[in-house]
Amino acid sequence: MEKIKMTTPLVEMDGDEMTRILWQQIKDEVILPFVDLKTEYYDLGLVHREETQDQVTVDAANANKKYGVAVKCATITPNAQRVEEYHLSQMWKSPNGTIRAILDGTVFRAPIMVKGISPVVRTWKQPITIARHAFGDVYRATEYRVPGPGKAELVFTSDDHRRTAHWQTVHRFEGPGVLQAQFNTDQSITSFARSCFQYAVDTRQDLWFATKDTISKQYDHTFKDIFQEIYDAEYKEKFESLGIEYFYTLIDDAVARVI
Repeated sequence: MEKIKMTTPLVEMDGDEMTRILWQQIKDEVILPFVDLKTEYYDLGLVHREETQDQVTVDAANANKKYGVAVKCATITPNAQRVEEYHLSQMWKSPNGTIRAILDGTVFRAPIMVKGISPVVRTWKQPITIARHAFGDVYRATEYRVPGPGKAELVFTSDDHRRTAHWQTVHRFEGPGVLQAQFNTDQSITSFARSCFQYAVDTRQDLWFATKDTISKQYDHTFKDIFQEIYDAEYKEKFESLGIEYFYTLIDDAVARVI
């Protein structure tokens, strides 16, 4: 049997531990006998990330950007224990987070429906796809271990340094604690919204969007507003013509509706 020819290389991102063995087995048994496989290989194993000071992750992401498609194996995001185990110079960031930031990517988790395997909720008849915005938030958060009593403040200073646009107390600590500051950008949220709307159009699936804007009146509410603006301006007519629906609701209600 003649093998399938590839014209564009596949970016191959090798991973850690057992995934290296499994990926090699998949290639040997399922791919290589049938496909003339062409890949651009990047070793994202933790040892090689340490050796390259994580430059290999950036190079792999840029290759993905160039060729448009990649296969990435599971990788270790090191904690303190892994730093000691692998003798790392620092606690390297999540490769997934680095790659998604460079690609401006959105994570879609789409289930595969298999005959004979019943869904956990028996009333589910169609797959439910989960879209996750993977920029900013905890991936780019700034953290601080508070040693003792003191005041934590949130400060924003404009680039011209003529005024402080925002300054408020986050919390007055009476003892040790922990701080985490998160952020996002309108540009990234807009890109995320368009990805979600386009995915819904391509798959002809309804799109539900949920946040906790009743509690997060600035951060989450900004997501809600941008999604609505993009929908009204670019996707409302497309959704109506396809007979699919977009609506916003609180995260509590979304969970209840799904179940």
